Amino acid sequence: MQHRPAVALVEPEIPQNTGNVARTCAATGFELHLVEPLGFEITDRHLKRAGLDYWDAVTVIRHASLAAFLEATAERPRFFVSTKGARAYTDPVYPAGCILVFGRETAGLPAELLAAQYEQTVRIPMRSGLRSLNLSNSAAILVYEAMRQWGFPGCRTGGDRCNESG
Repeated sequence: MQHRPAVALVEPEIPQNTGNVARTCAATGFELHLVEPLGFEITDRHLKRAGLDYWDAVTVIRHASLAAFLEATAERPRFFVSTKGARAYTDPVYPAGCILVFGRETAGLPAELLAAQYEQTVRIPMRSGLRSLNLSNSAAILVYEAMRQWGFPGCRTGGDRCNESG
């Protein structure tokens, strides 16, 4: 069975970030996996506002825990995103159906998971002395790198107004 690519948010805390990630998933055809506990109610108005009217264009899959998510997705290629990553996010070739896994805004992914998945852990290079980028920005960076590698399947790549001034 061919899976669609996905973003997984492990215990997200900020509804606006999750809404923004959902919007990116809608724009690219990625699934969105939400790993509980969530730091907000799924009906939160900030979540809905950040996702705008794109929620019906996103496949959202909820998992009761990190262990349940890992078990349910064990057969799929997964890349874990962390400032402690083994290599830059541009190094791997992202296979079809892969899952890009992100941790909580305040704590990232658990250290034991990163240690067990070290070779599958990637980072976004940034200047020393800074902790991290915003979760929704980080997800967009990784999603669009994978999409670039695949030739942006199903996406419009030319502007409707490229030849007009202004």
